[in-house]
Amino acid sequence: MEGEKNTYGFDEVAREAAEHLLEQFWIIRDKEPVKYRMVRDREQVLRNYFLEKTGFRLIMHRHFIKLEKVPVQPETWMGIQAFRTPRDYAVFCCLLAFLESKTVDEQFLLSDLCEELQSLFPSEESLDWTHYEHRKSLVRVLQTGVELGIVQLVDGDIAQFNYSESSEVLYEVPVVSRYFMRSYPKDLLEFETKEQILAAEWWGKEDISGVQRRHRVYRQLFLSPVTYRNEKNDSDFLYLRNFRNRIREDIERHTEFRFELYRNTALLTLPERKARFTLFPDNKAISDIALHYAAVVREQLEKEEIQTQPDGTLRVTPVDFEGLVRLCKERYGVGWSKQYREGTVPVTAKELLEHLTDWKMADRDGETGVIILYPLLARLTGDYPRDYKDKVFREVNTGEK
Repeated sequence: MEGEKNTYGFDEVAREAAEHLLEQFWIIRDKEPVKYRMVRDREQVLRNYFLEKTGFRLIMHRHFIKLEKVPVQPETWMGIQAFRTPRDYAVFCCLLAFLESKTVDEQFLLSDLCEELQSLFPSEESLDWTHYEHRKSLVRVLQTGVELGIVQLVDGDIAQFNYSESSEVLYEVPVVSRYFMRSYPKDLLEFETKEQILAAEWWGKEDISGVQRRHRVYRQLFLSPVTYRNEKNDSDFLYLRNFRNRIREDIERHTEFRFELYRNTALLTLPERKARFTLFPDNKAISDIALHYAAVVREQLEKEEIQTQPDGTLRVTPVDFEGLVRLCKERYGVGWSKQYREGTVPVTAKELLEHLTDWKMADRDGETGVIILYPLLARLTGDYPRDYKDKVFREVNTGEK
């Protein structure tokens, strides 16, 4: 990073274009012509910046633009959010294989796809379209395919397939379906683990002057909710500390993000909410509960009911975690959504832990079952405004509205 200069020539248009590229899988010209033109007009500065800082390739095509974002490590939130089971992913891969056998603009019927998927499905348990859950998987896959743009709906309603395997829908193969999968240095069948696939990103590349380290650090900052120090001599976190001023200046000059660095934690934040980003807290009711839970945990820390570990984490048993959720509900539950007001504490605790895990605020130790609360959780807190609490108190005690 020494000696680098701001040679990228970013302006407000380039900043906004960079944000779209980071947030979206790709930008399809026919669907989002304004964004497509925005990136195309700033192609060179965007290409230079992302290649230099992250090693990401900017792919320009006359039908789409894609910033090929490869993470440092896989995380729970990186899956396709609409998918519910491993079967969904298997069916999705079979759909991609089916599309490879078709020509661009070729149309196909749902019934033909169903028949082909049964022969492609790589499992001893074959697909059975009379089975409701199997039909639900295909519905989720095709709805996701339409959203991503790899299949185009021509006529019909796939939702009807939920209720009857005889439902018919007509689809078309768009040109972008050919570019969904990224290229790999060798055949995918030669990889045995996901770690090998990620490691292939660096094959044949010498780490000259710490370039790979810079790429890892920037990738983690841009793609992950938070970066934690893993050990005392964590070289990537040491890089963050040594070059924190330059990293802050660089990121804040080229994006709307703000770089924050603490003893064991580094993250990017936004001073103002923007609809284009996936942010915490979001509009889900469980995010409100997470903020209330953070306030309760902070209180327990101040009372020394919980001890901070040397790495900045907190460790609680599942029983204690649930107990804090119960305390949270007693204190704040009157303002929660109906689902959580009337729901049981164990169910709420389970959903809360999943939500905190997705945002890297918590995790469960696979060996001991102990729940680990990470430093990012301690950075947050949530409470109701005073006038809201007074109003709720009045309603509860007097029945007034």
